[in-house]
Amino acid sequence: MKDIMLKIVGKQLYSPAEEEKVEFVTEGKYVEENDGSISLLYDESEFSGVEGCTTSLKINGEKVLMQRHGEQVPLDAEIEFEKGKRFTGYYNTPYGTIEMEVLTNHVINKINRDKGNGSLNIDYHISLRGVAESRSLLDIEIMEKNADGSGYVGQAKEEVVK
Repeated sequence: MKDIMLKIVGKQLYSPAEEEKVEFVTEGKYVEENDGSISLLYDESEFSGVEGCTTSLKINGEKVLMQRHGEQVPLDAEIEFEKGKRFTGYYNTPYGTIEMEVLTNHVINKINRDKGNGSLNIDYHISLRGVAESRSLLDIEIMEKNADGSGYVGQAKEEVVK
């Protein structure tokens, strides 16, 4: 397990003219699992809209399992992303459970396992039954620690949010 910095950009495209974008930088953990997959772990912030939750991304090639859990905020979700596959599940929120369906357009994994850096891009359509439908783009940049421990490779100092 090693410390990393994650730059996360999420876009919700509701229509060609309506877009919502969330961007933040946070510290996280990079874990190489025994099954050959990689896990990225990070705590959500107020910028993501789900402060008090922990997100884990288990990445195995072009397949990603996202799990989001919260104790301070009762939130529980699990989504699988794999190109061309449809995932049906439930999104548990403090206001009740919502049925969701996710169709993954593509997953682009450019993670350098030797250095523990790179990027992950997921393009998907999501439908929260009776609430909303949209196309989502999730872009995650993984930055490794500098050799001298002074910060992270490629990190702009003013970007850091703890």
